[in-house]
Amino acid sequence: MSRAGRNCPIDCEKLSSHSEKLYYTTEMTTLQHTRQAAIQPSPRKAQPARGRHGSVTRPAQILILILCALAAYSPARAQCSAPNTAFQSGETLQYNLYFNWKFIWVKVGTATMNITTTRYKGEPAYRAYLITRGNKRADALFMLRDTLTAHLTEELTPLHYRKHAHEGKNFYREDVTYSYPRGTCRLTQRYSRNFAPWEIQVYEDPECAFDMVSMLLRARSFDPSHWKAGHRVEFTLAEGRKCRQEAIVFKGRDTFQQEGTGIRYRCLVFAFLEKKDGGKEKEIMRFYITDDKNHLPVRLDMNLNFGTAKAYLAMGKGLRNPQTSIIKKKK
Repeated sequence: MSRAGRNCPIDCEKLSSHSEKLYYTTEMTTLQHTRQAAIQPSPRKAQPARGRHGSVTRPAQILILILCALAAYSPARAQCSAPNTAFQSGETLQYNLYFNWKFIWVKVGTATMNITTTRYKGEPAYRAYLITRGNKRADALFMLRDTLTAHLTEELTPLHYRKHAHEGKNFYREDVTYSYPRGTCRLTQRYSRNFAPWEIQVYEDPECAFDMVSMLLRARSFDPSHWKAGHRVEFTLAEGRKCRQEAIVFKGRDTFQQEGTGIRYRCLVFAFLEKKDGGKEKEIMRFYITDDKNHLPVRLDMNLNFGTAKAYLAMGKGLRNPQTSIIKKKK
């Protein structure tokens, strides 16, 4: 089966191939830092990574990975750009996060995603950010402050991605800059933990690659209406120090009632698989997205290393399309 985003379009060469000047903002003054010099290695083809910092089970990452399957099974003509049919400027989605504490589900935080139009290097673009925050109860056990920001063209071609994360006692910084020389996709990845000097890797591949936010936005515009249960898809994702491949299996269709409301959705159901040492795969997440043109993630069931967690859509506004997946709504 084809991986996501084959055949980067040559017309993407109009994008600047030099690395973007890094800039960082943060809500905490303790996160101020001095840019460190680093030697940039020669480009090489992206390969799946055997390991990475942390786990994909962190809430901010999970919230984005839930829609990656949609882009991975795109038509053969799929390129680094794609028409946007799912969202518009002004869309805001908010989620409540829960953890199973001694057989009791306890609210531990929220996640918010917002999309606006802006200009990037003088050209029209989308800017999307995802913010995850733990509440006071969760902070006593594990600090969680994640901010992810991405810029894409109006045709959903990735331009730049930035992540700041305060997780537990650690601070992480990630930065990905995209360019498209000679019809290829080149990523310059920068990674730092606890303000250490930047670790820089450059990957170049004839196939397109994505960060978590740009993959989510692109994925929402694909149509999985003809998918059958059991379809397995793979895609290339830039995260941390590496580019790696993920696998998702389409499990079929089901319904889901939104928390605290009488709204019931018709949903597409997926399982996210993580490859362990020895080649074995483990299902670490099952997720539900609306079966309409918005493709909104409404429920996530997560199997964490230290327990189980869930995320539920609490609010959505500024949606582009009618919510035709709603099958029951009490007045």
